[in-house]
Amino acid sequence: MKDKLSAFVLAAPIALITLTGCSMNSDETTIVGTSTSMDAANATEKVSSGIYDLIGVKGKTSDSQSGVSECSGKDEDKYFRIFHPWSFYPTSASDLEKAMKNLRAELPKHGWKIVEYGPDTSKHRNINLTADNDQKKVSVNIVQMLKNDPPKLSLTVVTGCYKVPDGQKVQHF
Repeated sequence: MKDKLSAFVLAAPIALITLTGCSMNSDETTIVGTSTSMDAANATEKVSSGIYDLIGVKGKTSDSQSGVSECSGKDEDKYFRIFHPWSFYPTSASDLEKAMKNLRAELPKHGWKIVEYGPDTSKHRNINLTADNDQKKVSVNIVQMLKNDPPKLSLTVVTGCYKVPDGQKVQHF
């Protein structure tokens, strides 16, 4: 089970990058900036925190860390993406739909462009929302999992491709 979860966590950013319509992701070789892995991870977690603030209902989040993934076709010692998967569990299961509605309404007011919204093809027909923020050079995929026990929002924030500063290597974590 743990191996399957690890494989999912590693595959999710690649799938998100492939599925999003974000201009920063339309060309896999586009570099969105120069940063160390740690600085980019800290900035990505701040983006996640900003998304949390838009949820607008009480609840708790999972305690998850950012990770580093490669940029397709690029030197993995010099180029990287950051992904930050996390979950939100509302205090009341009935608040889950309200949380998703709040995000759908509030994200565009904060520089996000919703590029996909609707049910997925899973048995539970989970609602998926994918949004891009070109200014922050990130995308987010949010899945409303009403049938999960407990119900939750599953979120993954993924950055565009960064290059480390000259003379440094990507720190993988």
